[in-house]
Amino acid sequence: MKFRIFLLGFCLAITKTSFSQTCCSGGIPLSNNLGLEFSSGQSAILGLSYDFNNLNTLKNENETLDDNSRLRTTHSILLNAGYSFTDRLSIEGLFTWVNQRRIISQFDEENLDQTYGIGDAVILVRYKVINNIEKSFRLDIGFGVKLPLGSSTETNDQGIVLNADLQPGSNSWDLIYLLGANKSFDFRPTMAFSTRLIYRQTGENNSYFDDSTYEFGNDIQAYFGVSDQFLVQNTVINPRITFKYRNAAQDKINTADLPNTGGEWIFIIPNLSVSIFKNTSLNVSAELPIYSRPEGIQLTPTYRITSGFLINLFNKPQAVLN
Repeated sequence: MKFRIFLLGFCLAITKTSFSQTCCSGGIPLSNNLGLEFSSGQSAILGLSYDFNNLNTLKNENETLDDNSRLRTTHSILLNAGYSFTDRLSIEGLFTWVNQRRIISQFDEENLDQTYGIGDAVILVRYKVINNIEKSFRLDIGFGVKLPLGSSTETNDQGIVLNADLQPGSNSWDLIYLLGANKSFDFRPTMAFSTRLIYRQTGENNSYFDDSTYEFGNDIQAYFGVSDQFLVQNTVINPRITFKYRNAAQDKINTADLPNTGGEWIFIIPNLSVSIFKNTSLNVSAELPIYSRPEGIQLTPTYRITSGFLINLFNKPQAVLN
């Protein structure tokens, strides 16, 4: 028990330290937080986490510019809720509250623009096409919809409507496609290799600045990770390392490509999950860029920290037909 309390305090200390530090690839991390893992059919999962995204790296395509006058941060509260009807079919929802901030420092003065409120949400249905327990292999597909719940007309202190990338919501319906696989081997059954591909087909905001249309670029994200499980003083610890590739097309305004949007990135994501209570785990992860090439001049991610709790609400045994 003392070891669990130590781990909990250690993880929260890391999170607190990271949070205290101080058009682009910011926004709410919807795709990052999709894909709940259900242990069996007729089980429910609830997750609550805090996500902080710091963008303080200004780049002109491959070149990093020596300019620290611009800072973008996104603070998000994420609520995951999911239910598995059977061993194959599940549904999950991701709901958000977001605070987006842009700070420009010039001549010893700071100009702050920020918005906050309910963000967009995602509803995703997943089905395990292959669920081979003997070979420890799983292949699943998913289809989802992003719901435009957040406001897209927030204004600054002068009453001017802010750009789309600073709004809590997008005012567009997006389609989400998911393909995922998971495999473990006999030489170490607790170790698992996983991959996930998520494609977001964006819709249009037809009332952008009242009489224009705005469309965020279609987005594809590929993940490849390896995880393991260890027992330390009766506490289950799950470390994971994931590589993520993201490619975003340019945004469009009135069907024309918008300069300084879109690009491609590669991230490394270390993650640690610790079982602190029965059916409850603490998760802490960081997302660090190892390659970035935005289109034109953009602020790109410097780091992202996510921390939260995951609770297995109940797990009913499935009925057996004799």
